[in-house]
Amino acid sequence: MKTIRNTLAGAAVLAMGASAAMAADEVKLQLKWVTQAQFAGYYVALEKGFYEEEDLDVTILPGGPDVAPSQVLAGGGADVMLDWMPSALSAREKGLPLVNIAQPYKSSGLMLTCWKDTGITGPEDFKGKTIGVWFYGNEYPFLSWMSQEGISTEGGDDGITVLKQGFNVDPLLQRQAECISTMTYNEYGQVLEAGVSPDELITFKYEDEGVSTLEDGIYVLEEKLEDPAFVDEMVRFVRASMKGWKYAEENPDEAAEIVLEYDESGAQTEEHQKFMMGEVAKLTAGSNGTLDPADYQRTVDTLLAGGSDPVITKQPEGAYTLDITDKALN
Repeated sequence: MKTIRNTLAGAAVLAMGASAAMAADEVKLQLKWVTQAQFAGYYVALEKGFYEEEDLDVTILPGGPDVAPSQVLAGGGADVMLDWMPSALSAREKGLPLVNIAQPYKSSGLMLTCWKDTGITGPEDFKGKTIGVWFYGNEYPFLSWMSQEGISTEGGDDGITVLKQGFNVDPLLQRQAECISTMTYNEYGQVLEAGVSPDELITFKYEDEGVSTLEDGIYVLEEKLEDPAFVDEMVRFVRASMKGWKYAEENPDEAAEIVLEYDESGAQTEEHQKFMMGEVAKLTAGSNGTLDPADYQRTVDTLLAGGSDPVITKQPEGAYTLDITDKALN
């Protein structure tokens, strides 16, 4: 009997050990904005089991107008977050040690969309006009661009009147502004869906103007990278996420439908999400997740060229690592 009891006890211990080994590592991802195809790769990775294959239990936390991803990360509410590099570098210089560990977006989707009948043909025509600009960290590329153009953002005939734009296209449609900030994959589509013809508009892509900065990178707190277990989690997270992104690029309609399944707000439409995914795929194309140091340096140079009020005041140090993607891709 004693032998049987010992055998049973040993089996129970083994079962407990197996159960513990099977427990997936929990990772919380904080999005920069609400659930939409801008983040399709992560939802696809979740839905298709790519995270599960990497022994990860991933929770995706939607953002919104009242959510500051960097504050969520700093407060321990998330392990990893998405942000635009200008915002992340500004936060780093101010004392929050954010580090870019992967860069799924190769190109910028940011642009100004203007009414053509205002006579605007180039940046020099912005003088005396009202332009809608997003804030909360999204204003940095615009302010840097205008500084490089030598155009004041303090109003007047020789300057621009900056309208703090909400996350909609109303200021353009209601003629409150001659131009507004739009993303190629989102607000520009909203303007068209409102019945405006592309022929009525003129757009200025930051990519074409030579002032594009990196968007939607993956960031963590620097101190967390000192933990080998956390680094291992991030290697698996990045690998699964990029698998999700490449699947989304190749299957845009299915990816859009997956995003809709996770949209608890019910605010998104199938038509708009499919439009968005088609445009987002153009921005993630060409990236395997590795940050290109040349793209990083272009972003830094653009931000440092901000004249009297630059976004950052010196070359950042330690703001990115290629260690995670090197391990994830090999």
